[in-house]
Amino acid sequence: MTAQKDIAEAGFDDLRYQELRANAYSLVAHLLSAAPNEATLERLLGITTTDSETSSNGSGSLAPAWRALRDAATEADPEQLAREYHELFIGLGHGQVVPYASRYLTGFLNDRPLADLRDDLARLGFERQPDVQEPEDHVAAVCEVMASIVADASPDELDEQQQFFSRHIAPWMQTLFTDLVNAPSARFYRAVGILGRALVQIEGRYLGVGAAS
Repeated sequence: MTAQKDIAEAGFDDLRYQELRANAYSLVAHLLSAAPNEATLERLLGITTTDSETSSNGSGSLAPAWRALRDAATEADPEQLAREYHELFIGLGHGQVVPYASRYLTGFLNDRPLADLRDDLARLGFERQPDVQEPEDHVAAVCEVMASIVADASPDELDEQQQFFSRHIAPWMQTLFTDLVNAPSARFYRAVGILGRALVQIEGRYLGVGAAS
């Protein structure tokens, strides 16, 4: 895995930029679905970035967030990460961060935001896998869907991306990542929160959709 050319430095009409966007969403989804293992940590250590901090189009840069994630990976080990993940997202009853859109938007699990998301997933052709127990509005699942939408679209096809982002990411995910950055048990996952927060900010500017903070 490599940040190589930062996500915000490729042209907005460039296929490579779409690939970078999809990969960033997919990585965040992967890290939030389970604690990273040794192989994932080794890939994170291979992240490289350019020195540019802002892009010519003014959307910003993920380079500092990529570097924070790489640095966090150098100090992490799978056993410690498994404990950290459990404390943050599972806990006794629930973790320090409850990673569901419904909880953030209404204060309750399995509420209207989940129903709205399921309607859009059905319209887009996504089917729930029988072995998946988490509700579809888990942050990792939402990021993975966005990764798929970006990857399947041509660079000039933004309508579906804008709609999904505005309905299912912008209203709550920025707040979740801020909570993750500030969570008492977050060490490695503080860097994940920094990356996620920066991604939502840059994507909001790119797609022309304001994100709740």
